[in-house]
Amino acid sequence: MTDFGDFKATRQARRQFLKLSALFSAAGALPLLQSAQAARAAEPDAPLRIGYLPITDATPLLVAHHNGLFEQEGLRVEKPRLFRSWAQIVEAFLAGQVNAVHLLSPMTVWARYGSRSPAKVVAWNHMSGSGLTVQPHIGRITDLGGTTVAIPFWYSLHNIVLQHLLKSQGLEPISDGNPGPTQVKLVVMAPSDMVPALANKQIAGYTVAEPFNANAEALKVGKILRFTGDVWKDHACCVVLMHEQDLDQRPEWSQKVVNGIVRAQAWIQDNRQETARILSRDNPQKYTPHTYEALASVLEPERMDAAHYESTGAIVNKDWKEKRIDFQPYPYPSYTEELIRKLKTTLVSGQNAFLKELDPAFVARDLVDDRYVKQAILANGGPAAFGLPDSFTREETITL
Repeated sequence: MTDFGDFKATRQARRQFLKLSALFSAAGALPLLQSAQAARAAEPDAPLRIGYLPITDATPLLVAHHNGLFEQEGLRVEKPRLFRSWAQIVEAFLAGQVNAVHLLSPMTVWARYGSRSPAKVVAWNHMSGSGLTVQPHIGRITDLGGTTVAIPFWYSLHNIVLQHLLKSQGLEPISDGNPGPTQVKLVVMAPSDMVPALANKQIAGYTVAEPFNANAEALKVGKILRFTGDVWKDHACCVVLMHEQDLDQRPEWSQKVVNGIVRAQAWIQDNRQETARILSRDNPQKYTPHTYEALASVLEPERMDAAHYESTGAIVNKDWKEKRIDFQPYPYPSYTEELIRKLKTTLVSGQNAFLKELDPAFVARDLVDDRYVKQAILANGGPAAFGLPDSFTREETITL
């Protein structure tokens, strides 16, 4: 039975979705884009203003700020601004209140082609870092038939990977009504609401960024059924989005911003424990509300009990040797192309007619501006420093 708290959370999620739907339309975005133009005219040399949600997806932006990497590049930077929802961060970005944000990678597709927002992806924030967490009694994907599973947003890698898994087991994703035995109802829910909803048995599971999967494990209210990075190898989840006008009219400034992000990712590789401490609620900066232990279980590779997850089936592709979360900044064109192909066959609620017309190769060229990240990578040890091929190319691997 749905209690008042569940109803309130569902209603709030619905409001946020409707708000985002309005923002990601040409008419809804126009007033905010006009405000942004006025703001840039009044402050053409605006400092770096970062917007983020308190999830591990924001790690490079926050580490770069904490370690003074942006200042070392000669930038003026304000303290990153924490937002509680994707609708809030998108609204602030479109209005020019912040000029660098992390956003769910499919959401950037919706922003550029659904609302015609002049923004581009400049780098990846991280790889993997998400999972499908379920109630303890659920042992396989087919057990989700007839249940409800929460997703952070329709335009998310979480939704794409989840539906890939569901369909592979003959289950149909739906967005309305009561699910039948071979159907799974998907609902949008804020990450902070997911753990309580799982504990109260209001949902059978959820798929989301860390550390919310780790939190369910720590509280013993859920278990990880599958890591998303074990399905789509080294996938991006959140990417860095910047205003196209900054990229074109402030190239030196833009290069310095991306330099800071890339340097942060290089530093994180060898400083995982300190990264967890930077993000924890004990840090004076108070970047996130999460405990060090929860963050460390995700960020420190040595804490991952691979043998346990292999025995439960959360990890199937043992030879991949995937970290729970990893960091490299280059936005592979092959990923963007495959993302578009997958979106075309994924159930996404709301305005989505524009997806049919998108050409994957075109989007890979048009949505992403990799000029700055390539230069930053070359200045920080080259692709090899991040375990990347010199060619800046790869093939996407998606399995079951």
